[in-house]
Amino acid sequence: MYPLIKRIIQCFRGHKGNTSTVKKVAVVGATGYTGVELLRLLVNHPDVEVAQVTSRANVGSRVDAMFPNLRGFLDLEFSAPEPEQLADCELVFYATPNGVAMKGVPQLLDAGTRVIDLAADFRIKNIDTWSQWYGMEHACPDLVAEAVYGLPELNREQVKNARLVANPGCYPTAVTLGLVPLLENGLIDPDSIIADTKSGASGAGRQANVGTLLCEAGDSFKAYGVQGHRHQPEIAQTLSLVAGQSLGLTFVPHLLPLIRGIHATLYSNLIKGELPYGTDLQAMYEQRYKDEPFVDVMPAGAHPETRSVRGANICRLAVHRPQQGKRLVVLSVIDNLVKGAAGQAVQNMNLMFGLPEQAGLNSPGMLP
Repeated sequence: MYPLIKRIIQCFRGHKGNTSTVKKVAVVGATGYTGVELLRLLVNHPDVEVAQVTSRANVGSRVDAMFPNLRGFLDLEFSAPEPEQLADCELVFYATPNGVAMKGVPQLLDAGTRVIDLAADFRIKNIDTWSQWYGMEHACPDLVAEAVYGLPELNREQVKNARLVANPGCYPTAVTLGLVPLLENGLIDPDSIIADTKSGASGAGRQANVGTLLCEAGDSFKAYGVQGHRHQPEIAQTLSLVAGQSLGLTFVPHLLPLIRGIHATLYSNLIKGELPYGTDLQAMYEQRYKDEPFVDVMPAGAHPETRSVRGANICRLAVHRPQQGKRLVVLSVIDNLVKGAAGQAVQNMNLMFGLPEQAGLNSPGMLP
């Protein structure tokens, strides 16, 4: 590494020099946007050492040659994802396409290494439903039941003791956090939910795709996946568990001409068209999330902006009741690469290691 930069980084990291307390982790498939975002967060984590970064297509090349933002922070070459070497780590992140993690996870768990999968291999409990949406047979269906859905605001205690965590999708994170208080309190008709969601182009991944080229996506705005999107069954599964019953969900994603960010506008109808006497929606949201370090309930009447969470592991929420009518509107914004992916994975890792939940994540959004 670059000696002067290395010494400066070590000074800022403080107790990271005590190698007996440092946890070794690996990132499998770190050549996409989620993977590099995960590395960006991990290299400054006070209790973690990134020991391996894998990519079959880039074995032997330096990680910081592909991602120059990591120069001076990560002195590694890409290696092949060999299970024996990965098992030397205490935890392995899979930042791979759907269908990859399920082939390697059983061997790692058998070796005592814990796993966080940032793809969808373990999110949906119904194997037939998963196969229908992802177009393949599941390689280890027996582990799907064990996997903990890694939304800490719902499953914090289960995550702490998990061997295998299914990191939630970006749209599901924004939608679920926005609706949990209403469903937990039985205030809305579970068949009336409409999730009108918008995402930046990084949500489509780093692979070449005509639809996300600058000249195609810039100065434009469109819906996609209206007839069906893979995140729909994931959202419906989680919200049904919160509600204690099945529910109807209309989920429509859109592509925004920006790089990062998700904005979810969530509509639902009050049961019987009115609030129970004395119900204060603002107070209810504030009480539900008052101890959650990464959920910010904004003041009454606020309109959260995606730019306020860019680069931060924060979900910002605002609840509205237009014209005091029967329909509620919740606004939810996250950075799809952070709270929607890599940041949430680090949050889960902290819980699994018994570390402070905010370690490595306590930074504000980037403005402008």
